[in-house]
Amino acid sequence: MKKSSNCVNKFVLGEHLDTADLPKFRDSLLSWFQTFQRELPWRKNRDPYRIWISEVMLQQTRVAAVMPYYERFLARFPDVESLASAPQEEVLRLWSGLGYYSRARNLQHAAQQIVARHAGKFPRQREELLALAGIGEYTAAAILSIAFDEKHAVLDGNVARVVSRLEAIRGDLREPKRWANLQTSADRLLAQESSGAWNQAMMELGATLCTPRAPQCLLCPVAQFCEGRKLGIAESLPEKRKKRAVVAIQLVSVVLLDSKGDSLLLPPPATLAGSKPDDHIPSLVAKLWHFPTVSANLENAFRTILLRDLRIKNAKFVRPELLDKVRHTVTYRTISVAAYLVRVKRLPKILGAKHLPLTEVHSMPVSGLTRKVARSAVKQLSASKTTH
Repeated sequence: MKKSSNCVNKFVLGEHLDTADLPKFRDSLLSWFQTFQRELPWRKNRDPYRIWISEVMLQQTRVAAVMPYYERFLARFPDVESLASAPQEEVLRLWSGLGYYSRARNLQHAAQQIVARHAGKFPRQREELLALAGIGEYTAAAILSIAFDEKHAVLDGNVARVVSRLEAIRGDLREPKRWANLQTSADRLLAQESSGAWNQAMMELGATLCTPRAPQCLLCPVAQFCEGRKLGIAESLPEKRKKRAVVAIQLVSVVLLDSKGDSLLLPPPATLAGSKPDDHIPSLVAKLWHFPTVSANLENAFRTILLRDLRIKNAKFVRPELLDKVRHTVTYRTISVAAYLVRVKRLPKILGAKHLPLTEVHSMPVSGLTRKVARSAVKQLSASKTTH
């Protein structure tokens, strides 16, 4: 086959390796994985429940960040039944700080479906898995192959990057037709007799050597089979996608503090009866417990919180302390929060709100944004004690 930069997109995906090369390619990658794979807690056994939890946690989240959450989550919810029957607030609390909270809600919903439809046993049929909340093609393939050695090839960002370099594929990998072709290629490359180990090896290669920036081609166990490397374009693949324009959002938050050191958190916006929160606030606080917060674009935003949300009638006499600015990023949105500490004799009684020590806000299911505001307030209090 002619290998020129003018025809790199004309490869039939997965077929630049001939029948003789495929076994060598598979053996090289599997041998490397057996020797150099990282020791990760979800690799200790093939329990489909534990594999499922790890795969969902690892979506758009680094391994190092996931590991402590994984251990704590399984210590509390060691099986499908315990997860299905737990209060949702407790599930969200143990997920708090990991982000993308719809994953936690879907996990529990799917656990309840497994208990109701499958008597608590993890389904082994692809169609049954795909019918569960939050489980798509990738997650189903990962569970079936790693737990049961079913012959399904996974395709996530790491695997797609590896395949795009192996095949020297240009263009946006997430374009539907190209993604479908990448899946076809992954299917052909799959070591059918060791599908679980193979899928983990492909993902491991993408996570540790065939990285987005500066791939370590000299250490790669399958570099000799890589078209991107032969053509000298491996580092430029996959081609960068057009990024969504960044949206800047400004918020105002109020941290109340009474004489006992207690603060006030409002319940998830969707459940706050009779309120009319700003449209984007629920998503920014991940529909979790939060400090009173409004858009900074509202006229007199700070007073709006005091009068509308906290019903503090003598708002004009309040002397707020401006905290260090809090910055947070959620997907394409950059958030800047002007947070105020307000000391009061007693916390107002708001339907559904919780009163708790400011230092224990993290014990509630709160978002990363709320955690940052709390830390800023605690820092202010510590500084105040030092100066006095």
